[in-house]
Amino acid sequence: MAHEKCNKIHMKNVPYYDRPRERLLREGAAYLSDAELIAIMLRTGREKETAFQLAQRLLATFGDIGGLAQASHAELTDIKGIGPVKAIELQASFELGRRVLEFSRNQRTTIRLPRDVANLMQHELRHLTQEHFVCLFLNTKNQVIGKQTIFVGSLDASIVHPREVFKEAIKRSSASVICLHNHPSGDPTPSREDIAVTRTLKEAGELIGISLLDHVIIGDGSYVSLKEQGYL
Repeated sequence: MAHEKCNKIHMKNVPYYDRPRERLLREGAAYLSDAELIAIMLRTGREKETAFQLAQRLLATFGDIGGLAQASHAELTDIKGIGPVKAIELQASFELGRRVLEFSRNQRTTIRLPRDVANLMQHELRHLTQEHFVCLFLNTKNQVIGKQTIFVGSLDASIVHPREVFKEAIKRSSASVICLHNHPSGDPTPSREDIAVTRTLKEAGELIGISLLDHVIIGDGSYVSLKEQGYL
């Protein structure tokens, strides 16, 4: 009884960020960090260490979420606080995530019109407070096979270099690329910098044989296609 009472008192003193279940219920799973999500899978930590702290230690040990997902059962159980059952549960969770990802890949989005790009990305970009320059990489069927944020900050032709865009495109064996970025002001009207970046990327793509299909600017509930505007 004394031990139970001590645990209850201890939990009352746990900081809010160390109670990820409450955060998930309040804010939704998408707002939790990797460590918080792992802590929910772990459920309990060790003496004098919360599940959240154990999760942080796991991520630090394996480098990041990708390294942790690749860890073997033996590697996991070498970590203090991770027994055979927790190791199995972690491995099962990551495998489930991989299968969901594979399923998503098999349900690839096909881009036919600029509004397809806007529908795909607007929810992700429209409320960001900084400009994010994102590339969608497509195969020969105009299906999205990858996505990469290339740059965060004010758009400038000297910063958004074709090398970074097309390096990622080549890595994914892309047939074409669609670029997009958000305007935090909510107004998607293209600036001179937006037009300059678009023309630079178009010329670079023509040289290496990977077409720039469009550059879409996302506003608050609206978008502009630079292809439709005649810049491509």
